[in-house]
Amino acid sequence: MNISYNWLKDYISFNLSPEQLSDALTSIGLETGSIEEVETVKGGLKGLIIGRVLTCEEHPNSDHLHVTTVDLGTGEPQQIVCGAPNVAAGQKVVVATVGTVLYSGDESFTIKKSKIRGIESNGMICAEDEIGIGTGHEGIIVLPEDAKAGTPASEYYKVESDYVLEVDITPNRIDAASHYGVARDLYAYLQAHTPDTTTGDGRDKACLVSTINKPLVDAFQIEDKSAAVTVEVENPLACPRYTAVTIKNIEVKASPDWLKNRLETIGIRSINNVVDVTNYILHETGQPLHAFDVSKIKGNKVIVKTLPDGTPFVTLDGVERKLSDKDLMICNTEGGMCIGGVFGGLDSGVTETTKDVFLESAYFNPSWIRKTARRHGLNTDASFRFERGADPNNTLYVLKRAALLIKEVAGGTITGEIQDVYPLKINNPVVELSIQKVSDLTGKYIPETTIESILKSLEIEILQKSVIAGLTRNPLQSDAVWTLSVPTYRVDVTRDVDVIEDILRIYGYNNIEVGEEVKSTLSYQTPVDRSYELQNILSEQLTGAGFNEILNNSLTSGSFYDGLTSFPKQNCVLLRNPLSADLDVMRQTLLFGGLESIVYNRNRKNPDLKFYEFGNTYFHLPERLKENDYLTAIKEEFKLALWLTGNSVTNSWIHPVEKSSVYELKAYVENILFRLGISSRKIVYKSFTNDIFAAGLSVETVSGKQAGVLGVIQKNICKKFDINAEVYFAELNWEVLMKENKNLKLKQTEISKFHPVKRDLALLLDKNVTFAEIEKIAYQTDKKILKEVSLFDVYEGKNLPEGKKSYAVSFTLQDEEKTLNDKQIDALMSRIQKTLEEKLNAQLR
Repeated sequence: MNISYNWLKDYISFNLSPEQLSDALTSIGLETGSIEEVETVKGGLKGLIIGRVLTCEEHPNSDHLHVTTVDLGTGEPQQIVCGAPNVAAGQKVVVATVGTVLYSGDESFTIKKSKIRGIESNGMICAEDEIGIGTGHEGIIVLPEDAKAGTPASEYYKVESDYVLEVDITPNRIDAASHYGVARDLYAYLQAHTPDTTTGDGRDKACLVSTINKPLVDAFQIEDKSAAVTVEVENPLACPRYTAVTIKNIEVKASPDWLKNRLETIGIRSINNVVDVTNYILHETGQPLHAFDVSKIKGNKVIVKTLPDGTPFVTLDGVERKLSDKDLMICNTEGGMCIGGVFGGLDSGVTETTKDVFLESAYFNPSWIRKTARRHGLNTDASFRFERGADPNNTLYVLKRAALLIKEVAGGTITGEIQDVYPLKINNPVVELSIQKVSDLTGKYIPETTIESILKSLEIEILQKSVIAGLTRNPLQSDAVWTLSVPTYRVDVTRDVDVIEDILRIYGYNNIEVGEEVKSTLSYQTPVDRSYELQNILSEQLTGAGFNEILNNSLTSGSFYDGLTSFPKQNCVLLRNPLSADLDVMRQTLLFGGLESIVYNRNRKNPDLKFYEFGNTYFHLPERLKENDYLTAIKEEFKLALWLTGNSVTNSWIHPVEKSSVYELKAYVENILFRLGISSRKIVYKSFTNDIFAAGLSVETVSGKQAGVLGVIQKNICKKFDINAEVYFAELNWEVLMKENKNLKLKQTEISKFHPVKRDLALLLDKNVTFAEIEKIAYQTDKKILKEVSLFDVYEGKNLPEGKKSYAVSFTLQDEEKTLNDKQIDALMSRIQKTLEEKLNAQLR
């Protein structure tokens, strides 16, 4: 959400710089992502001065140029050559002095001292379009006679420089999704951090603030009591409060500059004065509004209700949507005009011909709005706020504020009584707060006077202070319990712990000191501890190998699973109320989050990537459902995933460019297994292909449990993510690996005194035989002196029978107790050869 630095100052006076303001907001939970300077005119009219043309003569070497002398208020007139047809002596003009930078779209140029047709020129007399204040280019700007020479153009045109802070609002803090909401939190912070002049603590006096200025609506009054649009709410559950008023005889036109500038500063396009007021109020107060053209309200009556399932309705974007009977609609006596709290209709909005408006300020049930927005795939500024919870007790104030602004910018007469349908008032939540619990949870004693001051600044009212005897036996602790009334705009504060969190964020997390004592108890290492320790060990190993750790959202798009058999969509854990269509299921695999990270980096010219991620995956297995308990059908697995793409080696003077490969990925997986103490003899690799892997290996234990998969991702999957490169992916089941690691015992052995012996076999094999099969058979043949089996050459091509390939395999033999003799070596190699011939139809070349 964009917050204007200058706009914020309308409600609270402070002297913090934009950077200090950013730090202050971040410290109280309103994290500021960036700060951007914004000017109403690009360049801020820097270097432009108001001047008075003293003389104007024809250029001796041109039939259209003029040589002028201009007083710039410095006492020394400047000679400027001008080609405008309307330049004349005595005029007040705008001059770009030497060194001024002027802008034309994204391009710029600097005014330099120059000679034009042999005459020296020290600047330029400007037209509107040349300085960005208009589009006119038929001649230079001629200012009124009262314009003073020497005045900076920025001062004359009242050009403002502003700063926009990008504030990241968490879903629970919708109360801060407006300028006044941010000002309210800032006020509390500044009150808590006001310097104490009696102690001289040295804190910045720029924090001093006495009050927060909420715009007044005392001037609101009904000017015409004749009949106006009336309201009927048929569904008070979906619409607990509906407030509205009619304003007649308005003039719809362009907004005044101040309103345009405010909206454009935060990235909102100006439409017309009435619509701009509703947008302005939305970003000022956080309360969405809607303005209807009264001439489009059939029967002069607004009815808040639902319509039959399947009713067609054309929204403001021109799309016809089929309504659900659970969609709340704002209707007239003949049909729907607006999807309540979500999106307006095509034929009921304000246009240039509108003369009378019906202004709506309502409170809608968050659950109804959220479900409707998801059903129709809509996400608007209004639905964003309503589905998180607006303030039901602020609609009337906002309505009056908006009506007064519309009168200011569009004229008109406020007509008829205010329509305020509020059958069941929503009262402030009441919370019991134990002062001792504040200390227990924060880890620090905060004086009651400080707590009271913070609560007051947060507009949390203390209804009663009580003392419960015996609540604590420690004389240094408090028995006080306060009864608090929390304002309804704080939808996230309903418990005492919520209040304590608010107290702490305003008091300052950095004011909680780290104690000098460590209170701990001796305990044994649990499996969870062991798992976490091994995760850290592997993270260090992978990071050392050039990998970057990524962390993706467990929520993902169900569309990723469309048509897959490896991860069927029916096994996705669905969200009942997803935040968006792109986050509607829990992930079954870590793959797709990594692919999103890959495309994000590739789009930013970073194509050579190695990623790893630890994370949970989730599966819905209907066959496990017990007694309608949905959670029993959900299976959760913890995984470790690796991704490789691009080049493994690049920009090296000593090594040629080398592309990443599936063999490199397999080596990383084997290193992981080795680091976990899982012997290669306990792992079996089986090749496969499916709709995820174009070529894959299943990593299995000797008992048949799948420990993971690795391979080359199918091109069609990469194409869905706009990745035009090979991606190699491995996903390991962490729980299976932990079981294999569970019984690991480290043993110390001396280095053998007896030398190892190596023997090689060149084997002719069927093409479908894998090295893993050879390795497995060899280890089964001997488990004592056969130490290692390795593949050092593969050949497929000429001079080999059809369907055959050649493997060169090395066997390392070593006896820990004695030197091996030729007889023993030959006997073992013969057994290995014979077994390979029998089981794999191998032939010795």
